[in-house]
Amino acid sequence: RSAVLLNTTQPGLSKWLRDLERDIGLTLFERHARGLSPTSHGDVLIEHARRISAQLDRAVVDMDVLREGSGGRLAIGASGAAASEAAPRAILAIVERMPNMRVDLVEGTMDRLLALLTQGDLDIVIGRSASGRFDETAISTEVLYVEPVELVVRHGHPLFRLPQIGWDDVLAYRWIVWPRRTPIRNALDAALSAAGRALPPHYIESNSVIANITMLNNSDAIGTASHRATIMLVDMKLMRILPLPLSGFGSVSLYWRNDEIYPKSLQQALDCVRQVVKDGTA
Repeated sequence: RSAVLLNTTQPGLSKWLRDLERDIGLTLFERHARGLSPTSHGDVLIEHARRISAQLDRAVVDMDVLREGSGGRLAIGASGAAASEAAPRAILAIVERMPNMRVDLVEGTMDRLLALLTQGDLDIVIGRSASGRFDETAISTEVLYVEPVELVVRHGHPLFRLPQIGWDDVLAYRWIVWPRRTPIRNALDAALSAAGRALPPHYIESNSVIANITMLNNSDAIGTASHRATIMLVDMKLMRILPLPLSGFGSVSLYWRNDEIYPKSLQQALDCVRQVVKDGTA
């Protein structure tokens, strides 16, 4: 199949790979009856090839954007913690400073966004701090802000009929939580552990902001959200905060690649994100 994709023959492709290994002086693939499997050296070369391929694909898109009359393109990734507040306000600041810039926003989990950033498909990621989950030699990061995690429920929730709300009260309901190993889930688990508690066994695990809001608004479930996102939901009269403080805190960080050359547009975009947070508008 690889030979067909490269418009050559299988013997021709095998010879090309042997020539490449001879030129590099390393074995890149192990040969066996079922085909080829990359060695550790091959894995490294494949990763570089993927980055080069992504950069070439990105160049094609950028040329199309310029052909359409735009002043360039920025691809920004945002996790759930930043997608509702920090990222949108940062994008508005970016297009105000660079009105001809086209901005693409991609929402996803931090693992996926950091992989896209490493490959060159994204320029910036704004999201939960994810220490130890990315190649720190390839990606730069800085903490933008630290905030508490809140418990949220729909308006008219039965818990608000109680004179005082405690852990036994909230743990009697179904919970909607973020997936394991996500930063906000880690903060929640740490807070529960500090209180000597654990999640009820019948919780729902979801990484969709919209789905979580819909489920919370149509049930008596308990949800979690970052403080800034919660304030926005409260202002929109979508949620109420339960008066049961958590000891867990989460932080939101800014990520970008350690490239040798930084385009001026990227530097300006990073400055916009920092300024929006500094001004307290995110």
